[in-house]
Amino acid sequence: MANFSKSQVPQFSVEVYQNEYLPEGGREVNAIVTVTSTGGGTTGGIPLADAAPAYGAGQGPGAAVVLMVDCSGSMDYPPTKMRNARDATAAAIDTLREGTRFAVVAGTHVAKDVYPGNGRLAVADAQTKAQAKEALRKLSAGGGTAIGTWLRLADRLLNSADVTIRHGILLTDGRNEHESPEDLRAALDSCAGRFTCDARGVGTDWEVKEVTGIAAALLGTADIVADPSGLAEDFTRMMENAMGKEVADVALRLWTPVGVEIRFVKQVAPAVADLTARRTEANARAGDYPTGSWGDESRDYHVCVLVPEAGIGQEMLAARVSLILPDPSGAGTPQTLSQGLVRAVWTDDMVASTSINPQVAHYTGQAELAHVIQQGLDARKSGDFDGATAKLGRAVQLASASGNQDTAKLLSKVVDVVDAATGTVRLKAKVAEADEMTLETRSTKTVRVKK
Repeated sequence: MANFSKSQVPQFSVEVYQNEYLPEGGREVNAIVTVTSTGGGTTGGIPLADAAPAYGAGQGPGAAVVLMVDCSGSMDYPPTKMRNARDATAAAIDTLREGTRFAVVAGTHVAKDVYPGNGRLAVADAQTKAQAKEALRKLSAGGGTAIGTWLRLADRLLNSADVTIRHGILLTDGRNEHESPEDLRAALDSCAGRFTCDARGVGTDWEVKEVTGIAAALLGTADIVADPSGLAEDFTRMMENAMGKEVADVALRLWTPVGVEIRFVKQVAPAVADLTARRTEANARAGDYPTGSWGDESRDYHVCVLVPEAGIGQEMLAARVSLILPDPSGAGTPQTLSQGLVRAVWTDDMVASTSINPQVAHYTGQAELAHVIQQGLDARKSGDFDGATAKLGRAVQLASASGNQDTAKLLSKVVDVVDAATGTVRLKAKVAEADEMTLETRSTKTVRVKK
């Protein structure tokens, strides 16, 4: 990653929301950490699309994007699917900022860089965009699906450029049938931390857990485009978001005193993503959790730690949360962008120690909502209709209580809601496959605390 001066890095802020008060003997401390980045995605108040690129070709910091288009045989059923995929990729190419490095990969049971070819990246301008769109017109469907090979080629292409932001956009319409799950996992492990990737499933013949797993491993977004005619709009939006990123490789560093155990670290907005197992040790008392690329945006994280027992009146620093930008050479001192403190105070005031912070309560419910939707859909698929009814009823209750209207609407296509407040529902006898897959794919999307 390229180095930045302070003026070039978006300004980061960290806010900590918690109830620091514990009863005597209490150990669990929960905090919601809101991270906000401002200054990315705009230049001096000018919309990004109207601004001159901060860096020209070959001038170091910038962005590189690889578009991976499924060209397997199933993309011809119906034929409009392949045409819409070509059109969507062309729309994304039109959205590229001048000077961005880019390539197009056709994915089947093998991967081929169809533009510009020969293991290179093109530099976006009017001419290269036109050439790329001409190359897209020649794409045709045929062959199998081995997504790991697409990702490995994208990795080689992206890492051939000296840029700050490395991003992939991946479209598939089918299951990853021409390589083993272990091969895909190995490819994801190899690519993790090297580039971010948004993944999309088009139609209804793909595997939700494969697509969401790709996005989770590579810190991107996942979604369904059930109707191929919606691809162009979705691809344009994804590319606009990618072009708004200004800084990559930001880590959430958690420092804890001796005796403090970390239970979990999760992103909880805009979507739930468990980062606990992705910790890399920074030093004896601190570990880093990856957050990916940032533009103008705000995200929330739930940090839960166990502190040693202490007596009434005692207090301690339970954790220090910092935003870290590593030195690209690995030799220098990482830059601390912002930080916040998580505290623990022991009290005999029952009202204080039993009060749950609104942010903590809200996001605990949102995480449970994502979990019970997955459990309910899995139960429904396995024929456990009583279990499915119970879990999806709880999901309706949580969605209603938290004001998550988007998820509530998706749930209403899978269950008939008798009473949202109590979670009383009936499973629908017939559910459209697209509706079930949309609910599963978007189950981790959350809403923020109502002010």
